[in-house]
Amino acid sequence: MPRPFKPRRVSSMPRYTYFKPTGIPMPLLEEVVLTVDEVEALRLKDIEKLEQHECAERMGVAQSTLQRILVSAREKLTRAIIEGKALRIHGGPYALSSDQACPRCRRQRRRAANREAYECPECDE
Repeated sequence: MPRPFKPRRVSSMPRYTYFKPTGIPMPLLEEVVLTVDEVEALRLKDIEKLEQHECAERMGVAQSTLQRILVSAREKLTRAIIEGKALRIHGGPYALSSDQACPRCRRQRRRAANREAYECPECDE
């Protein structure tokens, strides 16, 4: 059985999700997809200037995982800029920091009606 899915914590969704070179029609552009968790890793490391272990802690991942995320994100970003490709921010294994994950199955739980507790739709934890 594969290891359960572990979402990477993201503080908020990016405001802008698509960037393209000016003067080139969309049908002629190739697209590079940067995931939401990659954008969060770049934000924490390069904009907030946190150390890698602090970034990893905030995202709920190991430091080695954060390093792989950063390498992937920087490669995609560089490729889009140098090769003149469109950059789309979309998808990835993430969960907003305000969400709650089930400790058993790791799926997102939802707040129970009229209660402060969260319920898992999969395993009723």
